[in-house]
Amino acid sequence: MNLFANARKSLTVYASALTLGISAALSAAPAAAQDTYTWKVQSHWPGSSSSYTDSLMRLQRVLDERTDGRLQLKLYEAGALFKSKEIFNAVSRGILEMGTIAPAYAQDKVSLAGIASGLPFAFRNVWEAAYFHKNMGFEQMLRDEAAEHGVYWATDKVYPTEMVVKQPITNWDDFTSLKIRSSGALQTFLTESGAAASYIPGSELYSALDSGIVDGAHWGASQGASSMGLYEVAKYHVQPALNIAGTDVIIISHKALNKLPEDMQKIVKDALDEQFWIRTNEYQYKERITLAKAIAEQGVEVNVLPDNVQDKLVKTAQAMWDEEAKRSDNAQKALDMLKSYLSELGYL
Repeated sequence: MNLFANARKSLTVYASALTLGISAALSAAPAAAQDTYTWKVQSHWPGSSSSYTDSLMRLQRVLDERTDGRLQLKLYEAGALFKSKEIFNAVSRGILEMGTIAPAYAQDKVSLAGIASGLPFAFRNVWEAAYFHKNMGFEQMLRDEAAEHGVYWATDKVYPTEMVVKQPITNWDDFTSLKIRSSGALQTFLTESGAAASYIPGSELYSALDSGIVDGAHWGASQGASSMGLYEVAKYHVQPALNIAGTDVIIISHKALNKLPEDMQKIVKDALDEQFWIRTNEYQYKERITLAKAIAEQGVEVNVLPDNVQDKLVKTAQAMWDEEAKRSDNAQKALDMLKSYLSELGYL
């Protein structure tokens, strides 16, 4: 009996050891899947910009939380590693895993970038631009073009672009005498309208206004102007908006994205889609309260352009739209879709 008892005891010990070994192996398997990834993220926003905090740092927190720390974003503000106009190429080549840009900085690669930057005086309300991007397929068209360069394109938000100026615009001569900091399609539009528009990096914008190098500028609308200190030197906030568009974009290297496990890829894409709606709505709320505060505390005045000035700007704008369509068949398709949409809304 002792012989059988010893045998049973040996089998029990062996089975226990085998169970422990299997358990250890199983517990080790998930550990291998818990690799962490660190992405370098170069922004076109200065650290002082509201979007650096509210968009980029928000995304950093969301991805950290939803991946349980497996994906870390190492943020660099404007100019830290690359010039703003170099970010798209750096992401395309995989030198940077992620970046933020204005579509205007990718016009030589993405034929739809000029339309994405916002055709002047097209949309009148933010929801119209959001619907065009997400419900009518314009965002996917942008994403498909960017993918040809190894880049995943995600519009951060749509919002109005409104100028600030040092002296009010009361007539057409006031407008055409302006020197304005601008970029992309709006720079072309303002120049063709008669003003002198030039590009100045965001990090140099305040000093350019303060010193008189320019008389006016656009950096988003009231939030951008406030966060950059522009109301200190330019007390007139101009309306209506020059455009309403997806003027900020988050771009990701497809190489970096494809290296992530499938669950993390989905987390990233879902977070970006969610961010579009959260930031678009949040931006409008903050626009209203920021401008009200600037009026109350800094003596800012809203300068509504006279009707005759608006009429001339609209004519110039609509002539420009057709020029953007000449960039590619894809651009023509997007413009046709836009014109049809604006006609349905009763604007054309």
